[in-house]
Amino acid sequence: MTKYPVHPDVCLKPLPFYDVLAELLKPSSLMPTKPGRFQEDSFTFHLTPQQAHDIAMSRGSKDYGVQVQLRFCLLETSCEQEDNFPPSICVRVNCKMCPLPNPIPTNKPGVEPKRPSRPVNITGLCRLCPTVANHISVSWTSEYGRGYSVAVYLVRRLSSSNLLSRLRSSGIKNPDHTRAMIKEKLQHDPDSEIATTSLRGSLMCPLGKMRMQIPCRVTTCVHVQCFDASLYLQMNEKKPTWICPVCDKPAIFSNLVIDGLFTEILNEAPIDCYEVQFHENGTWTPVLPKKENKVIGSSVIQKPLRHPSTSSTDKKKTNVEVIDLTLESSSDDEELSSPTSQSTHPFPFYLNTGQSPTSSISAGPPGPIVSIPSPASPSSSNSSLPSVINCPLPPVSSSGSTSSVTKHYNSSFHWLLHP
Repeated sequence: MTKYPVHPDVCLKPLPFYDVLAELLKPSSLMPTKPGRFQEDSFTFHLTPQQAHDIAMSRGSKDYGVQVQLRFCLLETSCEQEDNFPPSICVRVNCKMCPLPNPIPTNKPGVEPKRPSRPVNITGLCRLCPTVANHISVSWTSEYGRGYSVAVYLVRRLSSSNLLSRLRSSGIKNPDHTRAMIKEKLQHDPDSEIATTSLRGSLMCPLGKMRMQIPCRVTTCVHVQCFDASLYLQMNEKKPTWICPVCDKPAIFSNLVIDGLFTEILNEAPIDCYEVQFHENGTWTPVLPKKENKVIGSSVIQKPLRHPSTSSTDKKKTNVEVIDLTLESSSDDEELSSPTSQSTHPFPFYLNTGQSPTSSISAGPPGPIVSIPSPASPSSSNSSLPSVINCPLPPVSSSGSTSSVTKHYNSSFHWLLHP
């Protein structure tokens, strides 16, 4: 069992969204008290009457504004430590199980999932009474050559709007500082084979893909590109990562500054400008999008081309004429007297004939026989078959026209229908 100091000189990293009001339990070492891997230790802290009153009065609809915060970290004194949980940890506050952040699953065999680096809010499990102590019991699995420490703080919860107000109150970075960075990047170095000939800056935030409102960047980054401060703080409020969205390097809140040059550009550039071009002397010019000429309407009507094969078939269809035999003789005479009616009808009619449909009118014997029933008397219901009236058609020569045949048909039908 390794001996650790009771209160090591451990310094935890400050959390931007929490203001430390008091230190309820100094960073204390998790002491192994028995042989074996599984260890257990307990700690005690008290609240003053004012602290208990502040916590009780800060209770809102969702959570407390003033909280009791429990933090774990590695037992290292060389630098500020991030939150780090011991393996197989279990915490009880006043004999009640304390919920911890869920472990992050891993695919590596034999490696225990690690919990996210974040503090634990134990306000709801504490006794808000100055005369009663609060007990914390911690069980974990010890590791050879690695120790852990635990601390308890009284903090006040902050929002992204609070941090944005603090960032604005710190002032705006001088625009000349950014201009000096631009001149340095565009300066020609004779000893270097790679030279920067063009430098552009985007007015769109890489996080929200929209025009920036409060351009900011980190003093530790070397790029000129900025990002929106409000959106950056809102995203870290939901999931604190504090990573620069431009270069993916650490970008903590204490190193954030509002860029003065990009603030001037956003105020002076046109609304439809989303990019600027920087020059060697530190000046800039807006890069406007190219406007495309769009034709709204056109009076030109393009006629569809007809295929030659379809046009020939249409002409053939227009030459076909239909002769209605039910019309009166006067109208038929006028139609048949026209030059177009001189041609023989492609589909001749045959009524009750014994001839085959293939025989023509000009080549056959006297025309077909028309059989039409005679009107029966109203009194006789069981009348016999009607009489047959044979009306032979006169022969038609091959050189003759069909007008005489048509007249004979019409007169026969008229006499039969109106005797």
